[in-house]
Amino acid sequence: MNNDKYYQTNNFYLAAFLFAKGLELVNVDKTDPRKSYFVFANHPELEILLRVFNYGNDDAPEAKVDARKFTYAIKKLKDSLYEQNY
Repeated sequence: MNNDKYYQTNNFYLAAFLFAKGLELVNVDKTDPRKSYFVFANHPELEILLRVFNYGNDDAPEAKVDARKFTYAIKKLKDSLYEQNY
């Protein structure tokens, strides 16, 4: 996939954070039998969200996610891992 158009990660909780923040999950790459990669469409706020997730202050508004959205994101990502065709 074109790196300018997509971002991929195998970090489940980062993927849940990005999904809960509204980034579009376009694919789950399961070609490696030992790990899956969550592929997101690139977004103008992606770099900011990555910085906040990895290095940000816990009190930063960008780091906060509604608990229901985060729970939903975790459920959807788990479902996508076990689906045959995503």
